[in-house]
Amino acid sequence: MENTQHTINNDFVFTLKSTCLDENYHPASETRLTTNFANLARGANRQQNLRNALNMINNRFNALAHWDNPKADRYSVELEIITVTMHIDDKNGSNDLPLIEVLKTNIFDRKTNQRIDGVAGNNFSSYVRDYDFSILLPEYNKNKSQFSVPENFGELHGKLYQCFVSSDTYKEYFKMSPIICLSVSSNKTYTRTEYQHPVLGFEYLQDQYSLTDQYFAKMGLKVRFFMPPGSVAPMAFYHSGDLLADYTDLALISSISTMETFQKIYRPEIYNANSVAAKIYQPSLQYEDYSLTRVVYDREERSRLAVEQGKYAQEHFIKPYQSVLNEWSANFAI
Repeated sequence: MENTQHTINNDFVFTLKSTCLDENYHPASETRLTTNFANLARGANRQQNLRNALNMINNRFNALAHWDNPKADRYSVELEIITVTMHIDDKNGSNDLPLIEVLKTNIFDRKTNQRIDGVAGNNFSSYVRDYDFSILLPEYNKNKSQFSVPENFGELHGKLYQCFVSSDTYKEYFKMSPIICLSVSSNKTYTRTEYQHPVLGFEYLQDQYSLTDQYFAKMGLKVRFFMPPGSVAPMAFYHSGDLLADYTDLALISSISTMETFQKIYRPEIYNANSVAAKIYQPSLQYEDYSLTRVVYDREERSRLAVEQGKYAQEHFIKPYQSVLNEWSANFAI
């Protein structure tokens, strides 16, 4: 995919860039290093990490797409990293910020030699979100006895996201609305319902909304929780339309197989547990009966880098363009 620019208004321009995520992938200088794929693609084991992760994705995809697939080898998943950069011009100068990074899945059918559209979104990374959660929230709560959030918390980020996904650039390259697939929250309880979708599996309901749910709601996204067949824990599927009607089965499977693989690597206590989630389920990162994948991951480094990148967004984006961003946010409407 070529770099594509789309003017939002007189101040902002979005630039779209696509990078293939395969075993030869090296993170670009502008990539957020806290992203799932970038964390895997560094160090002495980088190529084997990527190869193992991609094999896990393909094996899981074929296990779920089992119809007319007797050898479980009909499909392979091809991944693109979509980097969205935002350019701002004002009287004080200009700046380019790598605003959002997501994964786009594509499906190759070896039987028909066709490529099938998958889903954009999946993994979701954002410098502004790093700022909101790693810089703004700790500062806001520094001297408070009880945790709370600022009145307009997440509004700027949500509007920037909605502006991008409603743009002509997004619609030109992506046929379906994004699905962002995350881990369930370790401080919430989930109850399995009787509803079972053929691909998404059993639906779970949570006892209360999380801060992440509220933050994503400002992006125009709602959430449902499903535990796909063969999985051991439910996942959170954030979406804007109808999760059950807007996507093909293969598109949903591409999202499940990709993100479940990352969750097995990053949260093995939940997603690579040796027992299946109960009907009433509370996830825990303290759970000890789980298996490790053959992929090396540095959880501590990922947390530290989130703070560093939040500071970067603060210094290069939030502070210099505060007035421009406030004005734009106040006037923005879909």
